Amino acid sequence: MLKRFFEKHETLMCILLIALYIIINAFCVNSFGSDDYRSALINTAFSAVLILLAVRLKRVSYYGLTKPQNVKKLLYFLPLVLIVSVNLWSGININNTAAEILFHTLVMFNVGFAEEIIFRGFLFKMMAKDNEKTAVIVSSVTFGIGHIVNLFNGNELVPTLLQVCYATAIGYLFVVIFRKSQSIIPCIVAHALNNSLSVFNEENFLSRYIIPAFLVVAPILYAVYINKVTKEQKSPDERPIE
Repeated sequence: MLKRFFEKHETLMCILLIALYIIINAFCVNSFGSDDYRSALINTAFSAVLILLAVRLKRVSYYGLTKPQNVKKLLYFLPLVLIVSVNLWSGININNTAAEILFHTLVMFNVGFAEEIIFRGFLFKMMAKDNEKTAVIVSSVTFGIGHIVNLFNGNELVPTLLQVCYATAIGYLFVVIFRKSQSIIPCIVAHALNNSLSVFNEENFLSRYIIPAFLVVAPILYAVYINKVTKEQKSPDERPIE
């Protein structure tokens, strides 16, 4: 019943999932912060709902929750390490307690998971059935523009606009990785680690302007490389979650 309803109203369901995620995330940030146990619990519960939904729809591997392919051709995803590490480039700032770092990490893992499965899984796969190129663009751009909500969380205008730009570039890289490896696992891990390390970020000129510029260029170059060395592959048959 759920599967039939979802398939019949897939566009609406994708929109609702995106809206629900934005509302939940904004509520947690504004009410508790990203290093509070309540934010961790709420985000974990939302991730559990997304996993349950994928299982009930029998779309676990379809949404990329499966072992990556073409690992060697994709340079074993090693370029992602460079992208993940950027929050440490400008210095390490440790002003949080161990508990706050733990809860921040848990929140950021769930944010990485939720954003990847929603934007690269549900949204991209829904649109790719009609036009894959359009799906790539929409998945990347909506992921980037979605970060404009940080303005309502107290962030400054210029850093937020820069974040929209590099989030779009990273979103494009991640959707390319998903298409070529048939897995969003590397994207989830990279996304979660990058967000988690933000708790140690030292605010200065390097972190505010130079690193955002790098995060626009590097993902696009890696995506171009991936597109050149890999061939199109069909999605694998759906397999039950292990």
